[in-house]
Amino acid sequence: MFNILKKTLKTGTVTTDYPEKPDAAPSGFRGKPEILYDKCTSCGKCIAVCPPNVIRLGEGKLSLSYFGCIFCGRCEEVCQEGAIKLTQEYELASSTKDGAMELNERIEKIFGRSLHIREVDAGSCNACEVEVNALSNPVYDIERLGIHIVASPRHADMLLVTGPVTRNMEIALRKTYDATPEPKLVAAMGSCACSGGIFGDTYASGGGVDRFIPVDVYIPGCPPRPQAVIFGLMLALDKLDRKKTPYLNTGTKEVKA
Repeated sequence: MFNILKKTLKTGTVTTDYPEKPDAAPSGFRGKPEILYDKCTSCGKCIAVCPPNVIRLGEGKLSLSYFGCIFCGRCEEVCQEGAIKLTQEYELASSTKDGAMELNERIEKIFGRSLHIREVDAGSCNACEVEVNALSNPVYDIERLGIHIVASPRHADMLLVTGPVTRNMEIALRKTYDATPEPKLVAAMGSCACSGGIFGDTYASGGGVDRFIPVDVYIPGCPPRPQAVIFGLMLALDKLDRKKTPYLNTGTKEVKA
């Protein structure tokens, strides 16, 4: 025990200050893709090499949906004009799938409230699950923000769903959603959960989560880094507070304040 205490004192605090303070992504991190239209010649090379086919050319102008992007960087590599680059921006969570509601300012910390999450693997490759596990380690420690992972949907405020919804998980996902008490939230974590990713709609996969249950928050990435997930969860926490406002703490929808 003495050795453990000695090591703890020597190591010091390792927990990040995010979201109270900015946390820079490591060198080489691939974040939100950015199109520099003044350099783009609309040659279409990036469209041809995009695995999830999220780059489009319409009316002579490129568009890119980062909710389905897997951040592979192939578009950046093939563009000789340097018109596409992957930034280090990771705060990409949004309450609208088309990304129209991007938050330029960090969500204000909400004290005195908590968020209980039931994680649902609807068919992911487990990369997102690794990041979810990281949320509970000493570096990120989401419980300091009042966010807890629970074992049952009946104890949850929000479902955190990963992966494209496989055919074998369709019924299980719907039942889990039905078992979660109102008011409830659903967060789609990762490109596959947001849009189906590279798997799309096939004989084995039904695509994004919103094709089966309502989604309140989208957290793109392949996989999203822990800070990106925290950003999305803080957005969800704010939205949950607004959902709860019209109702008394009776556990029913019918009684309004």
